[in-house]
Amino acid sequence: MNDYYISMFIDNELDLDEKIEFVEAVHENIEFKEQSVEFLEQERLLQTDVTMVSLPVPVKSIPRQNIFKFLWPPFVGFATACLLLIGVFMQWSVPVENQETVHRFVIYQPDIGQAKIVGNFTGWSPVEMEQIGSSGYWAVTIGLPEGEHRYSYLLEDGQQIADPTVLAKEQDDFGGENSIIRVSTAI
Repeated sequence: MNDYYISMFIDNELDLDEKIEFVEAVHENIEFKEQSVEFLEQERLLQTDVTMVSLPVPVKSIPRQNIFKFLWPPFVGFATACLLLIGVFMQWSVPVENQETVHRFVIYQPDIGQAKIVGNFTGWSPVEMEQIGSSGYWAVTIGLPEGEHRYSYLLEDGQQIADPTVLAKEQDDFGGENSIIRVSTAI
């Protein structure tokens, strides 16, 4: 469940209730917080065109018990602004003449050595995904035309799985399951 929320938080695909649940979980569970920060730092490395600036905060003058009260509101505001900027960059950087939307497919599979994606947008031919460091995440970015698209992931052992972060799914003709996404080129 934690990996699901971290992935959805990074991709800015949580509704407000899920964001609240995510922030509360991060606040209460140090291990979850550290894992979330690690994945966000990894995501920052992947975002080559986005520059994040951190301002120095005079922490020594703040009593220890009040530091979270002091730092929490700016952190939430800064994190929200960064996510909005990343969202704007990712959505509006698509060339209009191609009439395609760039979509980043990501799956968490730490125990495999290879992952591929197949879908109607690849002609059902497997496309290699790249491993993101040693995080256990695999990703590929593909330009998709407007419309409904069906896809699934192929793991190294031949297993075909639907995207666990997409709710819309359907059974295929071979006993497997495909994820369904809808792409709109309207900005």
